[in-house]
Amino acid sequence: MGGKPFGVAMLVCATLIWGAAFVAQSVGMRYMGPFTFNAVRFLIGAVAVFVFTLFVARVRRKNGFSGAWRPPDLHPGQLLRGGVACGVVLFIMIALQQAGICYTTVGKAGFITALYILFVPLLSLFLGRKVPAFIFLCAAIAMVGMYLLCIKEELAFGKGDILIFLSAVAAAGHILVIGHFSPRTDSLKLSSAQFFVCAALSATCAFLFEYVDFTAIIKGWVPILYTGLLSCGIAYTFQTMGQRIIEPVVASLVFSLEAVFAALFGWLLLGEQMSAKEISGALLIFAAIVMAQSPRLWVKFLRKQKKDAARL
Repeated sequence: MGGKPFGVAMLVCATLIWGAAFVAQSVGMRYMGPFTFNAVRFLIGAVAVFVFTLFVARVRRKNGFSGAWRPPDLHPGQLLRGGVACGVVLFIMIALQQAGICYTTVGKAGFITALYILFVPLLSLFLGRKVPAFIFLCAAIAMVGMYLLCIKEELAFGKGDILIFLSAVAAAGHILVIGHFSPRTDSLKLSSAQFFVCAALSATCAFLFEYVDFTAIIKGWVPILYTGLLSCGIAYTFQTMGQRIIEPVVASLVFSLEAVFAALFGWLLLGEQMSAKEISGALLIFAAIVMAQSPRLWVKFLRKQKKDAARL
């Protein structure tokens, strides 16, 4: 399996795992501080991906892989630079998000975080990359959908909202950095490297600013293990692999499904009800993502509609 459908499938799987991980992250905060929680879960993710990388390397030597599994033949320094760059940006994003969510509501945090849908194409333009105007239309539709899905109260900004806003900028930066380095190095090694960097930075901050209670870490082993193996080890690795094929601006739209999956799991697992407004928002997000995957078809459709209207 290869090509864009494979890349989109990887990104959708990542957002599915992230959407389901919200409950585990909330439970984990009952036992320890955010830096401690992130340090342990990213360390677990790093070790898990590293072990899997060794297994894949052994299989490659015997049979070989192709597509997104085959690393390009580049200098190892590319992996080091990519791991450090991605890990630092990932740490900044996670730290700001964890701090901000303590001072704002989940709905507002989800909506403000989704601003990276707009930041990614804007930053891409700033970096001199061509971005089709159609993508901005899709991003605008997705943002309207996010508003309908997430916002249940007055949209006023406070301290936590500013921190979440900054984390959204960092999230856009992380998508772009992954998009730059992922096609240039081994996806699995890059994923493991960024986890080790993020875990090291989180652990440093934990010992500086928090009381690290190892007993509490043991008590919170269930949410830590879930987020470490699935949210970090698998989902972020899927992101790295998927972005070898999918452009960052399109990937950012696919990632907006995280809020949709979070709402769906809240409905399925926690019995939370989805209003007509929220369902409309989810449908708009799906529509924006589908449009972004096949812009030429939509442009032809709109032109046909315009010609038909002119004839009438």
